[in-house]
This record gives sequence, structure tokens and C-alpha cells, in this order.
Amino acid sequence: MPPRPAPTARQRRLGAELRRMREAAAMSVLDAAEHLGVERTRISNMEAGRIGFGAERLRSLARVYRCPDASYVDALVAMAEERGKGWWEEYRGRLGVAALDLAELEHHAVHMRGTQVTHLPGLLQTEEYARAVLSMDVPVPESAELRRILSFRMRRRDALDKDHPPECVFLIHETAIRLEFGGSAVMRAQLRCLLDSSERENITIRAIPFSVGGFPSAGASINCVSGAVRQLDTVHFDTPAGVTFLEAPEALDRHRAIMDKIEELSLSVEKTRDFLLGIAKQL
Repeated sequence: MPPRPAPTARQRRLGAELRRMREAAAMSVLDAAEHLGVERTRISNMEAGRIGFGAERLRSLARVYRCPDASYVDALVAMAEERGKGWWEEYRGRLGVAALDLAELEHHAVHMRGTQVTHLPGLLQTEEYARAVLSMDVPVPESAELRRILSFRMRRRDALDKDHPPECVFLIHETAIRLEFGGSAVMRAQLRCLLDSSERENITIRAIPFSVGGFPSAGASINCVSGAVRQLDTVHFDTPAGVTFLEAPEALDRHRAIMDKIEELSLSVEKTRDFLLGIAKQL
């Protein structure tokens, strides 16, 4: 099987976890290749996500590396056995790779906890609000491109409607709640959508009012996405400069602590509903 020309973020992550497992065992690529009886380039390609592999090969590597965490290995096996393409593949070549990687990440998420500072969460945006936000890009997208990006954003919301949807905690700063993208009518409808969404069992919305003052990482929106096991968590940043994904254990621990602190400063669920209702009445 020839190497993949462009592995997805999830395929690269699976390979990266194999590399971490090997490095934790203090083994070289050559050592691993000799244990499996394959060329060293095959191990390198597996760790880069350029070639796929099955459950048997992965479990063999886990035994070679003496990985003691059965849950972690089982989660990697489940990733390796995934077949078929997600809906986001329809947009490959038509949208940036980072957007597709984000949709794939959200689709496989078990839990998500994120902060939004200037825009409301993409997974909770109405079509009218999203169109107003996207229309602020410079240069303004042409009509066909805008429709394509908007269609993609609306389909991302399907991640919340799966049979087993992720548990989501959205921490939203007052700036994002008050900025009237699209005007007051669009914003009223958007706030109503937030209120309706907050009644869903898998969605928690908490506001961060101006009155709390500063908070950690106030200059960036952060999304901490949990995988099947703790080691497979990912931190996602979406900034004007581009999209960044972090997966190093130290970075994950730091951002978990950041999110804990922000959540401590946020209004309760009940007070958030009153807060949103009060702002909606002012529009």
C-alpha cells in the first residue's frame, strides 16, 4: 500500500501516539523495526500517519513497548480500525485543511470545554449570525465561497446531534454576547438559540461577565477536546493568524488548569440564563 499523500490530523495523531509509546520505552526506530521484522521506514511512516495499520500490528507494538495502559491501547486500536470517510471529506480541496481537521476532531470528541471571547461558539451559531461573522473577513468571500464556508459551519453542528453526543461546556465572554454581528434582530435570534441550546442535556453554557475583570489567556479562544482516554485530548486555538492544535502532555495539563480557573470565574448556569435574557431584552 503506497503512503498517504496527506494524512488527516487524526491519522497523524495516531502515529504520534505510537512514537510517544516507543520513546517511553526508550527504543529506537531501528529497534522497533527489528522486533517486528519490518524495514525501519515502515515504522517511520506509521508514526507519521503516512500508512495505516490494523489492530494486530498496533497491539504487537504495544507489547514490544511494554505499554501497561490497556485502556489507552484499546483507544488507539479503535482509531486504527476506523473505516470510511467523514462528511468533511466532501470539502477537501474546497476548504483549508485546518477546517477539516477541526470538524474531524469535533466529530470524535467525547467532551469539549471551550472559551469564546469575541465570537459565539461555532457549534451554536445560527446561520444568519454565522453569515454576518464570515462576511467580516477581509477580503470579503465571494458569494460561492461564502455559501461553501457557511454550509460547512452549519454541518459542523451535527456533532451535537449524534446518538452519543459529546458533553460540552461553553464559557462565553460578555464581549461575544454583546457584539451585534448582523444587527439587533440577528443577535436576538442568536441569543434565543443559546438559551434553547442551554436546555439540552449535553450542553452547559456559562457567561464570563465584564465584572470579573481579567482571566487567564484572555486574548485567545480555547477549546479543550477530550478523546476516549485522557492521553488523546487536544487543545485547539482558532485565531486570525490561523488554527493551532496542541497535544503534548504538558500543554494539555496547562490548559486544563486554565480552563478550570476560567470556569471558576464564570457565572452559574442559572445566572447565565438571566444574564442572556437581560441582554436580549436590551436589543
